[in-house]
Amino acid sequence: MTVAEYINKLLSIEEYAFSISELNQQTTKSEIALKRELSRLVEKKQLINLRKGFYLIIPPRYSNFGILPIELYIDKLFNYLKRDYYIAFYSAAKYHSASHQQIQKEYVITSLPPVYNINKKSINVNIFNASNWPKKNIIKRKSDAGYFNISSPVLTLIDLVHFHRRLGGLSRILLIIKELTESLTKNDISDLLSWYPHKSTIQRTGYLLEEIEVNKILIEPFYNYLQKTKFFPVLLSPRKGQKPGKVNSRWKIDVNIELESDL
Repeated sequence: MTVAEYINKLLSIEEYAFSISELNQQTTKSEIALKRELSRLVEKKQLINLRKGFYLIIPPRYSNFGILPIELYIDKLFNYLKRDYYIAFYSAAKYHSASHQQIQKEYVITSLPPVYNINKKSINVNIFNASNWPKKNIIKRKSDAGYFNISSPVLTLIDLVHFHRRLGGLSRILLIIKELTESLTKNDISDLLSWYPHKSTIQRTGYLLEEIEVNKILIEPFYNYLQKTKFFPVLLSPRKGQKPGKVNSRWKIDVNIELESDL
């Protein structure tokens, strides 16, 4: 079987990625011959060498864009890397109908040790690392290529708050947070609070939810959680060398930045 024949076989069953080891099991060609054929198909923009030994197939309907939707390959990629993962931040928000802006990059969170970002032609995936892997709140969605992992609405929201400085700041994410609240459920929030380790992020999240005036039913679980433990004053947006001063009494937040959004 040639590489082109193998690609057609995969596309016929809605698979859009493969590894060299999988290819080797389907052909008797020499390593040199395979590399030559793979290189030719990469030059013709029918393949993208996404990671060493791992290729994406770009079928005709995506060839003009030179990009493949992340849900068609992300699960297979991270199985190949033998790592836990979930689609996160702005990328997850769009699956929860909470993306008011076009994103030029995709976002994924994975477990440690670090995995490098992917920047290959039109495919850009920013990969963040979680030091505390979620015990809940990762859900599965189905694509044409099978299932993939994505953060639930509340995990998407709290990840945006936790990593806001690396994502463009709090003002940039406020509208997305507002939109995400339409998909929040009490069970989703309860699951998150059963394991989430960052109290300061819970404080910031509660404060922001009050600021954008979401339903109190969605806010109270965060406040009730904090009341059962000790929590201390924190900056709304952490700054190196800056310590909290006067704080918002309910959430113990020092509002050290001015929030601006399209709300």
